[in-house]
Order: sequence, then structure tokens, then C-alpha cells
Amino acid sequence: MENLISVLQQECDAYEGLLELSRQKTPAIVAGNLEELSRITEEEQERADVVQNLDKKRVEVTKDIANVLNRDVEKLKLRNLIDMLGARPQEQKALSEAHDRLQASVHELTRINAQNLELLQSGLEMIQFEMNLAQAYQAAPETANYSRGAYSTGDALGSRRGNFDAKQ
Repeated sequence: MENLISVLQQECDAYEGLLELSRQKTPAIVAGNLEELSRITEEEQERADVVQNLDKKRVEVTKDIANVLNRDVEKLKLRNLIDMLGARPQEQKALSEAHDRLQASVHELTRINAQNLELLQSGLEMIQFEMNLAQAYQAAPETANYSRGAYSTGDALGSRRGNFDAKQ
């Protein structure tokens, strides 16, 4: 049981680290800071690998507990295990706290990642809009403006060509 509590606490720490990175990612997305976004993403990948390894450990420890208790590992959930520890209140409390902390971290991480996804999608939509606007400008019809020599000036509707600013 101590192994399970230890692994869950390590998982909580790892998820909280991912949560902090996701929080850092939000302003980087808003600012369009690709270097910072790249750095955060690399660090997230490293931490995700740690979470994956801890998850494998947790599954192994849970299998061991299920074998000792003679229970089906597929049906043995943490909530059931917490309820079964009524005779061992300290372990029950520690396991319950680790479970609740892990659940809260995962829930908050999911929420922030959904928010970041919306920000990224909005940014992509804005880029697509600006590209469409630039393409439409290039395809704008010429005006009927003539020079003194009675030749068409070739001006397009809207502002003059060649004034596209890629930094906007």
C-alpha cells in the first residue's frame, strides 16, 4: 500500500509540473512567442515521459495489490481500495488525499489545455483570415483610373500594392 501511495504522490508532483508548464504556455501562445512555446513543449514532453513511467509503476503496484487481495485488477479502482482501508485510517487518509490531489491536477490540466487549444485555434483562424485578405487584395479588380496619356494606371481597389506588412 505504501508503494501505491508513494507512486501516486510522485504522479501528483509530475502532473502539477505539467500543470505549471501549461500555465506558462498560455501567455506564450497569446504573445506568439514561438521560441518560448517550443521550449515549454520540449519540457512538457520530458515530463509526460515521467508521468507515463509512473503510470506503468502504478499499474504494476495495483496488480500486486489485486493479487494479494484476490480481486480482479480491472475492477479494483482507487475509490474501492480507499473504502477497503477502513481498518487502516492513516493509509486510507493518505491514499484518499493522493487520489483527490491527482484528480484535481488532471482536471485543471485538462481545463488549461482546452483553453490553450482554443487560443491556438483562434490564432490559426486569424492567420487564415489575414492570408485570405492578402490573397483577396491581390485579386482585387483594377480601377478605371487613367493617366494623362489616357492609359490605365493599373491601380487596384483599396490601398496601393506592395504595402503588405508581414509583422502585423
